[in-house]
Parts: sequence; structure tokens; C-alpha cells
Amino acid sequence: MTSRKSNKNNTLIKTRICLVDISSLKAHERTDEKRLKNLKDEIWFDGIIKKPIVVDEKTNTIIDGHHRVEALKMIGCTKIPVCYVDYMCDIIGLKSMIKNVEITKDRVLEAALNSNPFKPKSTWHYIRFPNLIKHISCIQRRVDISLESLK
Repeated sequence: MTSRKSNKNNTLIKTRICLVDISSLKAHERTDEKRLKNLKDEIWFDGIIKKPIVVDEKTNTIIDGHHRVEALKMIGCTKIPVCYVDYMCDIIGLKSMIKNVEITKDRVLEAALNSNPFKPKSTWHYIRFPNLIKHISCIQRRVDISLESLK
């Protein structure tokens, strides 16, 4: 499924939703143990994954959703819904959440491709709008896929 989300400048970001093998994904951040346990419990209780994760279409680098990936692995899932994007497009921005450390998109990809992830929550990805920015999760549409269909 392919869709486009536009901002107020009518600039489009192309997205593609797919079910993919979890083992094909590359993490650029590690996960926080407590956050991971809480999310795993929530997903298990709900019996569904509500939203896809965001992934770079060229490298399979996870942009947003590291904790969902690990939670699904813990539950025994082998597939996950993914929202593929062109990570290098100008609409997608990045803020480093580590004081005095500049993290660029190239460094994100390098961390993922070299299996040398940053600390948990080191980056904050966003979509640029003319007068504001929104977290990249604003492009994720609900999918509500059962855990059983992801095993």
C-alpha cells in the first residue's frame, strides 16, 4: 500500500506500508529495558500492533519504532508492519537528544549498518511543515494487525 502525506506547502512524503521480516531490520538505537517491558506487556494485552514502524526504504534502518521491534521479537513474532520512507528526503528532519553530540542522518545510517547503535532515545525524527515540526509518527496510519498473524 502506497500513500502520500502532504504538508501545507503541498510537499509530499511518499510512504509504503508492508509486512516485513523483523530480522531484515537494522537498529540505529538500543532500547531501554523498562520501556521495552512496559510496551511488550501493552502489546501482548492488546493482542495487536497498532501502528507500523518507520524504516528507510534503501537500507532497512529503523527510524522510529525500535521498542516495538524488540517487543514483537520477545512475543515471538517474525513479521512487523513497516512504513517505508526515503529517509534522505528534505521533509524528514532529525534532532540529537544527546547533549553536545551532533547526530546526522549519515551517522544514523552508519550506526545501523555497522551494528553500532546509539543509546536509547538518542534521536528524535520529525516531519517539516511550513511553520512547525511534528514527530515522524504523524505519518503512521493505524493498521491494527493481530499478533497471531505476525508469528
